[in-house]
Amino acid sequence: MPRIHFQQQLAELKDKLLAMAALAQLAVESAVDAYLQRDKGLCQYVKQNEAAINTAQHELDEMAYELLAKEQPTAIDLRFILAVIKINGDLERIGDQSMGIARRTKEIMKHGEVDVPVDFAAMGEFAGRMIRSAVQSLLEGDARLAESVREMDDEIDRMNRRAHIDLLQLIQEKPQYTQQAMNSILVARNLERIADHASNIATDVIFWVRGADVRHQLSMSMD
Repeated sequence: MPRIHFQQQLAELKDKLLAMAALAQLAVESAVDAYLQRDKGLCQYVKQNEAAINTAQHELDEMAYELLAKEQPTAIDLRFILAVIKINGDLERIGDQSMGIARRTKEIMKHGEVDVPVDFAAMGEFAGRMIRSAVQSLLEGDARLAESVREMDDEIDRMNRRAHIDLLQLIQEKPQYTQQAMNSILVARNLERIADHASNIATDVIFWVRGADVRHQLSMSMD
């Protein structure tokens, strides 16, 4: 009976993490929409959602640490709980980066509308797809899917570099748009960091499923 109860608690922990992931995904989607639509209401929604994410993170961490303290998990269950704690942190940081996009959006709105040479809708969609795939890999315990998320990170890095170059060129050609361009550079960086956190989540899924720490494998293979 104690073992059955422990497995039920693990299932509840996973459910709470998936609920947290849903909040983080919503934060990214709302922040990108706020930027694209220049919508103050959505910016405020992102702020409210961040508060909900912070509360959820605290509750989930407490539950995970309590399980570690009171139970004697097997190796794979121990890895799962440790992965949950790390993934929880990355989801909270996704909320923080989404809030950063909302703040930049409000700054941009103070300086007037400017068309920038960056497809932020595509960047936002790509980052969102990485989060969804990372969460799906967690839900299904699918290390291969998690690996594919890590590989996707290179593409959004490329998009961020391209955005940086194009926005700096805009500043050179039209210095009067410097403030808007600089805020847009920061939005691109927020999206790139959101993708980094999705990649971190995928890494922790691989650690849980395979018992392998793969944090540095991609960078080592590229040297």
